[in-house]
Amino acid sequence: MKNFLAVFLGSAALLEAWRAMEEEERKEKEAVGVKAWTQWVADNKDAIVYMGSPLGKTKRITKTGVSDTRNEMGAFTVVQAESHDETAKMFIDHPHFIHFPGESVELMECLPMPEM
Repeated sequence: MKNFLAVFLGSAALLEAWRAMEEEERKEKEAVGVKAWTQWVADNKDAIVYMGSPLGKTKRITKTGVSDTRNEMGAFTVVQAESHDETAKMFIDHPHFIHFPGESVELMECLPMPEM
């Protein structure tokens, strides 16, 4: 089995549209989304290695210093599967982009560290 990092992405524009919704409508959509996400977790519990979490503000560190930056990463989780394609199937119709203002999920295999 291989581990894969799943990164949940969404644009600032979609997030702003979500926040601009009437509070009652947003809360209703959120409740449906949380229920769907909870079901997705239950359906994939054997493959989830690390649930992960939502991601906060971003700092960029370079050889010239530290600065605030923004990206489209909203959350992450680590799952386990035999292949990249098998992993991708887990995320088809994921609540992240069906019920929430997310746009996509990107999957990367977690490769072994070279010996040091």
